[in-house]
Amino acid sequence: MKVKLDAELCQGHGQCVIFCPAVFKADEQGFASVAHEDVPESEYDNVRRAETMCPERAILIES
Repeated sequence: MKVKLDAELCQGHGQCVIFCPAVFKADEQGFASVAHEDVPESEYDNVRRAETMCPERAILIES
């Protein structure tokens, strides 16, 4: 699984960082980025939860 984040859509709600800090990180203003594009299998459920919880739908999961 790979994950991407559309920085133009991100509004800094931080839900992805809360649900999956192993994959997502936030900058000093709270805007998210992907720390690890190739998601470890142990984080699949957390990435899916982060995708679902993102109010801006800025997270894209690729198989």
